[in-house]
Amino acid sequence: MRIAIDAMGGDHAPAITVRGALIAAKQWPDLELLLVGRPEAIEAHLAGARPRNLRIVPAEEVIAGDEEPVRAVRRKRQSSMVIAGRLVREGEADAMISAGNTGALMATGLLVIGRVEGVDRPALAPLLPTWDGRGVLALDLGANMDAEPEHLVQYAVMGTLYRRHVHGIDRPRVGLLNVGTEPTKGNELTKRAFSLLERSPVAFIGNVESRDVLEGQCDVLVCDGFVGNIMLKSMEGTALAILAEMKRQFSATWTTKLAALAMKHRMQEFRRKIDYRETGGAPLLGVRGVCIKAHGASDADAFKNAIRQAREALCHDIVRKISEQFREKRE
Repeated sequence: MRIAIDAMGGDHAPAITVRGALIAAKQWPDLELLLVGRPEAIEAHLAGARPRNLRIVPAEEVIAGDEEPVRAVRRKRQSSMVIAGRLVREGEADAMISAGNTGALMATGLLVIGRVEGVDRPALAPLLPTWDGRGVLALDLGANMDAEPEHLVQYAVMGTLYRRHVHGIDRPRVGLLNVGTEPTKGNELTKRAFSLLERSPVAFIGNVESRDVLEGQCDVLVCDGFVGNIMLKSMEGTALAILAEMKRQFSATWTTKLAALAMKHRMQEFRRKIDYRETGGAPLLGVRGVCIKAHGASDADAFKNAIRQAREALCHDIVRKISEQFREKRE
């Protein structure tokens, strides 16, 4: 299994991407990791360590985080992100990972790797934490700002296949993100999507409110990318604010510091449950190759987990299974 890594993408690249790749190369010797980027910058962080299953693929250009996505992908054909996508398209890699410009990665998936036939809109699908530890695969959380009801049904099908084959959930429950649980609630998009999902082959359980997402009411949550991305950023911001305030409160007096010491294990468990680094990244489902978006602020462990996530998707042949599902639907 060959995984192309955009070594120059992310807030702390290439130091973090190289360090994460070194950890992964040692942990999974069955992988061949292709670090795509400026050779001299990558070599500086290898510190003489070059596992046999890791090699460098030169790319002199870098897509910055503030560049317009489509224009950057079309103009910077020699960028690390575009070359990684090209390796997947040409069969020289089975998957790609980037912590760089999210919009540019979406454009790379569409313009360079290409869509699975029958999929109208690929979807970004991170696994969000839930209190029961199962998590919920939410899609789309930012690949497409606008969606049609039929797109949400496609998200539900792809999410169901991912959870069934990659996560081992036999019959994943699918929920529709909405402002209320009643079938008549919501805007025109969610009302029409509700009707289509009821008649679809997925295990649709109805509407789910955002306040109930962490309770684990469903295994797959579908929504349009605009609403989904707002929900994601709100959850991240709330989690960071809660952790910061708890730290301030526990540091206030000697008594609270002792209480914090007694609660240390529980606090670490709570932090682990809401930490994006545990899941690694979000797959872009619906493109003709495994494509993982790692968090821009990933540390080495988070990036290693993104590589693990790509490896799991490859082991379960998820792209072929999605392709077959949509081929059967067309026939």
